[in-house]
Amino acid sequence: MAFDIDKYTETSVSVAWKDLDFDEFETNPLPPETLATLRYMCDVEYHTVCYLRDLLVTPSHKEADVSAFMTMWNREEFWHGEALAAVLAKHGVTVDFDQLKATRLKLGWKDRLDPIKQSLLGNIVGKDFIAVHMIWGAANEWSAVAAYNRLADLQQHPVLAELLRRIAKQEARHVAFYATQARERLAKSKKAQVLARFALKNAWGPVGSSIMEPDDVTHVMGHLFAGEEGLREIRKLDEHISRMPGLDGLTIVETSMKKYGVAA
Repeated sequence: MAFDIDKYTETSVSVAWKDLDFDEFETNPLPPETLATLRYMCDVEYHTVCYLRDLLVTPSHKEADVSAFMTMWNREEFWHGEALAAVLAKHGVTVDFDQLKATRLKLGWKDRLDPIKQSLLGNIVGKDFIAVHMIWGAANEWSAVAAYNRLADLQQHPVLAELLRRIAKQEARHVAFYATQARERLAKSKKAQVLARFALKNAWGPVGSSIMEPDDVTHVMGHLFAGEEGLREIRKLDEHISRMPGLDGLTIVETSMKKYGVAA
C-alpha cells in the first residue's frame, strides 16, 4: 500500500500528553535507570534537527514527498522530546537547550563536517543515495518503535506507558514512510542495494550512538534489550531490514548490540 503523504502532512500533530495525570509521578516516581534511559531518548529526539540539517544538503531534499515528510518528521520528533522533558522535569531533571548545545559542541569538527560529507557523498552517488537514506531511516524508526514499546512493557507505569505508546504510534507512521520509500527505491536499483548494504553493514549503529557517550549507549541498550525477550526484539528488527530488496541476511542490529555488550 502506498504511503499517503498528503494525509500524513494534514494529520501531523504534536503527541498528546497534557491530558495525562503527571502528578502520578510524584506518588509513583520512576527509578534512576529508567530516568537515564528517558534522558537519552529525550536528547536524541531533540537532536533530530541536526539529522535534518545534514540531509537537506543531499539529493533527498529535491524529492517533494521526502522533503514534505522530513519537515513534519522533524516537528513530531521535537514534540516527542518536549513530552519526555516534561516527564523528566517531574523528577527534578531539567533538560535545557544550553546542555543540548554543549553536547553538539563536544562533537567538535565531526558535527561541523557531517553536512559537508553528506553533501559530497549524496551528490557523488546521485539519486541512489535517497534509497540509502530511506532504509537507514527505516532501521532507526523501527528501532525507536521497539525501544518505546519495550520501555513501556518493562516499566509498567500507568502514565509513562501510555505516553510511550502514543509516541511509538507516531514513530510507526515514520516507519511506514521510510519503509515504503526504501522498498520501492531498492527494488528499482541494484546499485542502491549494494550501497545500502555496504552503508548499513559498515556504519549503522544504535540510534543516538553517534552523539552520546559509549557508556550511555551501553546502559540504554542493555536496559531495553538485554535478556531473551530483548534478543527476540533485536532479531525482529533485523528481520524487518533483511526483508528489503538486496538486504537479505543482514544482522546489523544484533551485531551492533553485541558491540555495546548487550547479550541475552
